[in-house]
Amino acid sequence: MNPYEKCSNMQLPDSVRSGVNEKGGVNVPSLRYQLFRLRFACILSAGKRTKIIRKGKVFNPIGEKVTWQPRKLPADPRRIRLHNNVQIASGVTFINHDLTADVLNRMGLDFRFSHTKGCIEILDNVSVGAGTIILPNIRIGPNVVIGAGSIITKDVPPNTVVAGVPAKVIGTFDEYVEKRKKYTIEKKHIKTHEDLWEDFYAQRMEK
Repeated sequence: MNPYEKCSNMQLPDSVRSGVNEKGGVNVPSLRYQLFRLRFACILSAGKRTKIIRKGKVFNPIGEKVTWQPRKLPADPRRIRLHNNVQIASGVTFINHDLTADVLNRMGLDFRFSHTKGCIEILDNVSVGAGTIILPNIRIGPNVVIGAGSIITKDVPPNTVVAGVPAKVIGTFDEYVEKRKKYTIEKKHIKTHEDLWEDFYAQRMEK
């Protein structure tokens, strides 16, 4: 049985997917979920990975026309909600809790600290660029493009393009749509790798 079949056949009850226990502490993901994540990482096709997380009801919930590129599944998937037409590029990290409380609680201070934890919701028509990190308690969209390598530290308003560390608004969604239309028309002649390299050097000759 290949990794795709093994993942497809695994059933994941809520207790397996939950990352935070009843006392508010952070659970170590169960062996069953760890095995699921390991097998999931071996699947080459993003389409198959998306089918698996939909069938396994990994997220809470997942909408239509969603593409999941990352090989890694988050530790707290039940605290993540993906709506319709969402593209998650490779290397995107969802952070739903931190472990700083453990450090503070081992310092002998006269106070018991709780873990920071929160949900992440991505609304309709959102593209999350490669390598993006999304922190807890974040809502994104709808109609949003996030540049690669961004760190999302607060809610992303609708109809925006954001990028940076931390991410900031750098444009509107409508402006981005028009820009991509222009790019599509201007670059329609590019068919091969050789065409792409020729265009690459031509742009620098123009400068």
